[in-house]
Amino acid sequence: MTDNTSTRSDAVVIIPMYNERENAAAIIDAVIGLKTPFDILVIDDNSPDGTAAIVKDKIRQYPGRVHIIERRGKLGLGTAYIAGFKWALQQGYDIICEMDADFSHNPDDLPKLYNAVRNEGADVAVGSRYVTGVNVVNWPMGRVLMSYFASKYVRLVTRIPVQDTTAGFVCYSARVLRTIDLDKVKFKGYAFQIEMKFTAHKCGFTIKEVPIIFVNRVLGTSKMNSSIFGEAVFGVIRLKWNSLFKKFPAPHDTNP
Repeated sequence: MTDNTSTRSDAVVIIPMYNERENAAAIIDAVIGLKTPFDILVIDDNSPDGTAAIVKDKIRQYPGRVHIIERRGKLGLGTAYIAGFKWALQQGYDIICEMDADFSHNPDDLPKLYNAVRNEGADVAVGSRYVTGVNVVNWPMGRVLMSYFASKYVRLVTRIPVQDTTAGFVCYSARVLRTIDLDKVKFKGYAFQIEMKFTAHKCGFTIKEVPIIFVNRVLGTSKMNSSIFGEAVFGVIRLKWNSLFKKFPAPHDTNP
């Protein structure tokens, strides 16, 4: 049996968690158990259900492979990822991935996203629900339609060459995150995902969509609500308008 506890990876998976005690241990075990090695950084926003304690047990089980940043409260999805990106760059990771804690993103798809960046020339790999149709399981039809047409709307306004513009299952080359001024990323909710893809595209990076099947969470409570979704829809116009008066930086280097 392969020992996955000691090999330092060139890739890290950032997983924000808030009240994910039902999923925390299982998602960490699933990622660490992959043949392609990934380290894990959990961003916990002071979950009252004891999520952080579960993660710390896994840190002891997988020394050097699992890490945690504990924040004082719910500060927004975007700020969680920004904190994780900065930490990952400081640690020297070449590929930085983001995914949900609730298994709506299948950990088995991580190697496909990794391979797109490491070996197939992509700077950003997006786990896409819509690049080959509508690959969503166990969502109410209203939510499927809202998400699908929101992505179409975002693509129409921004001209990003991405079908699933709101996707949260993404792998970035480190040079993308070094090039983008992370302190100037505006959105804190799900519009963060749109802003990151839009900025990467405007900087000239290559974005590749990798088809996945998105499965609605079985355990725990969804963090999505109409106000979060509204930010993603209505903030797009401001994002596009501001881009008309902004010069985007060119890629810093040619490293992975």
